[in-house]
Amino acid sequence: MKRGRAIVVMGVSGCGKTSVAEGLAASLGYSFLEGDQLHPQANIDKMSKGIPLTDADRWPWLERIGERMRDAAASGQGIVVSCSALKRTYRDRLRSGAETGLSFVFLSGSRALLLARMGERRGHFMPASLLDSQLAALEDPSGEPGVVTVDIDAPVADVIAASLRQLSVLWGQDR
Repeated sequence: MKRGRAIVVMGVSGCGKTSVAEGLAASLGYSFLEGDQLHPQANIDKMSKGIPLTDADRWPWLERIGERMRDAAASGQGIVVSCSALKRTYRDRLRSGAETGLSFVFLSGSRALLLARMGERRGHFMPASLLDSQLAALEDPSGEPGVVTVDIDAPVADVIAASLRQLSVLWGQDR
């Protein structure tokens, strides 16, 4: 697969973005970036208190992610980023910031499955109480260019394999 590509693994909290993004990065020989690590402390504090972020809170964070993808592409390195990218405007901001071919892997699952997963994890700043606000903010990216949709109701290894298959098909159309 082509070097210098950027992939954003996206979806609401609890969908498995980090696990799938790490698996994709390892499989492709790309670097991995946990998008949440680029949130300013004020955003983390807000989410920890159960307060949803506003668009204004997100813009600087999305800019940072775009910069990292652009830097990776400039060095010829592929990168996989975990980032919620809930709205089309956020995805468009990432597309613009990346300045390279950007693909999205949208991890899709039912509210019940997402809630169960969120209830099982420990030490994450995002409380399960924010799931509904994330689902309400989510603008389904299916049909947007460069997006593949993968169902998360399977073991992580299967979700990673399905993501790789769909990206391969997508990139075959990119020639």
